[in-house]
Amino acid sequence: MSEVVLIPGPTFQREAKTLRKKFASLAHELRALGEQLRENPQLGTPLGRGCYKIRLTVRSKGGGKSGGMRIITYVVVQLRQEATGATTVYLASIYDKSEQDTISDTRLRALLAEINHAG
Repeated sequence: MSEVVLIPGPTFQREAKTLRKKFASLAHELRALGEQLRENPQLGTPLGRGCYKIRLTVRSKGGGKSGGMRIITYVVVQLRQEATGATTVYLASIYDKSEQDTISDTRLRALLAEINHAG
């Protein structure tokens, strides 16, 4: 089985910090999501370009998955000489579904550029 590394991007870190102040249970739910991503790095709805949108229920917010958070991930698989490879999952963005309906293609490209520039 390949190694899965989770790396929060700069935008994700800023957004998550703000949202954790509003929703007490978010930190716990993000830790649980991290475990799920280690098991299945391509979790969520494919957006293209190696990106996925994950629907996350936040107990302290209420409303279930439909009114919860959305997390955008960018998955990079690196092949090695050995039989196993490494998968890097970049946490690109997190937003409250009640404040932002969807993510635009322009925004998605900007997040990818930020991650590629930082890495």
